[in-house]
Amino acid sequence: MDIYEKYNLKHVINADGKMTILGVSKVSDEVVEAQKLGAQNFFEMADLSVQTGKYLAKLIGSEDALVVNSASAGIAETIAGIIGQGSEYHLYHPYTEKITKREVILPMGHDVDYGTPVDVMLGVAGAKMVQAGYANMCKPEHIEMQINDQTAAVLYIKSHHTVQKSMLSISEAIEVAHRHNLPLVLDAAAEEDMFKYIKMGADVVIYSGAKAIEGPASGAIFGKEKYIKWARMQGAGIGRCMKIGKENIIGLTTAITKYLEEGTETGEQMIQRLEPFVKDLSELSDVEVKIVQDGAGRDIYRADVKPTGKLTAKEICDQLRNGQVAIYAREYRVNEGIIEFDIRSVDSEEMKQIISRLKEILGGK
Repeated sequence: MDIYEKYNLKHVINADGKMTILGVSKVSDEVVEAQKLGAQNFFEMADLSVQTGKYLAKLIGSEDALVVNSASAGIAETIAGIIGQGSEYHLYHPYTEKITKREVILPMGHDVDYGTPVDVMLGVAGAKMVQAGYANMCKPEHIEMQINDQTAAVLYIKSHHTVQKSMLSISEAIEVAHRHNLPLVLDAAAEEDMFKYIKMGADVVIYSGAKAIEGPASGAIFGKEKYIKWARMQGAGIGRCMKIGKENIIGLTTAITKYLEEGTETGEQMIQRLEPFVKDLSELSDVEVKIVQDGAGRDIYRADVKPTGKLTAKEICDQLRNGQVAIYAREYRVNEGIIEFDIRSVDSEEMKQIISRLKEILGGK
């Protein structure tokens, strides 16, 4: 009996991307072995946190680093640390009214729900979100006009979830924050370049361990030494409910090392794998098909399918998900009548299954 039969679960084909609702990524045998070694041995956990942080920081060129249990935890623990600034009183009284400098400025177009609203994580940290600009536009001066003596940090979300047009750049946000002696915290959860943002001057950069890096459930915080130290302190405060196990600390450290040494599938390689898949898709009834790049500019390419028959994009996605094998396509643009297939976690056999299921739904030519 396999794991799907044992727990009465559906097989899943993940053509949606590195999505939390589907378990994010597949990890390599090397990472699984590292997790096993971590799980079957004992460590002084405080020392494990510090030493793996030093190791990762050296790899990236950051002052320090910290492995946490998710990118969301990275946001909450980083912001809480900035609010507390190393205070033990704050550690045990994170929402005390004695500390009033709690405002975190965020472009309005970055106030998104990525599985939970950004504001929820800021609330866990004890921060007050202050939106800057408008839903369709945020300039550097919009950030600047919100800064006052209660401002603790500026937060920037680098994500496909956010509004992409008419938003200030990361470098512009860094410049404004630094001109006012404020830290710029960058949520780069799904980003693939682990060097770029530290080199740009971001004070803290937060990654998901399970997305581009293909590690276990985890997150990594890189940045200036004092901010990492303050975030690490939160393990005895709000971070206690977000603690990460030894197996995933070592698993992520191994995954990052492997990722930096071997890289990931390039856009060009994705296009090469997409071409025969797109050709087969184009032979289906009532669809228009093309290859498109990720809307946030990442080096990710997908199959873009526009149904032209009686069934809507949403109806097709519903049927794909509710078949004997649950096929998850990318549904961010179904309101535009477009289905996307992200093949990063899809092999050639699964592509054939997708084509076969779509033939059942749409009918062949």
